[in-house]
Amino acid sequence: MDILGFITLMIAGFTACAEFTSYALVHPVIRHLPQKQHIYFEQGSLKTFGLIMPVLMPVSVILTLSFAVFTKEPGIIELASRFSSAGMFILATIITIRFNVPINKAIKQWDADNPPIDWKEIRKRWMFYQSIRSWLLLIGFVLLCLSVAI
Repeated sequence: MDILGFITLMIAGFTACAEFTSYALVHPVIRHLPQKQHIYFEQGSLKTFGLIMPVLMPVSVILTLSFAVFTKEPGIIELASRFSSAGMFILATIITIRFNVPINKAIKQWDADNPPIDWKEIRKRWMFYQSIRSWLLLIGFVLLCLSVAI
């Protein structure tokens, strides 16, 4: 494996795993917290994820696409896996920008003692898009790993 492949696996893997872990292991627990603690947690996680994911998601797109385009003479299965992987990262990033980011911006401004009346519905909508993008990222990473393993 070359350096581009290694870096792509590292960055795309971290990005996919962080988002999928948030979706599958963290959010199912915090959705049962009382309103105030739930909102505080969401706002806190926006501070941490909000620092790294706006960098890692587009970098993952660039890396997976570059890996698909610039890899030396891959076979058809490897090529299809690499471009499919890049496509998954692209779709996940589009969903993030179009749906999750606007909701995140609103949540940052919420008063935990007096959130919008429909705050749980807003969170459910965010979680719906989080589930889609998390699965896209995980599948994209698996396809990337497959393309390297073949």
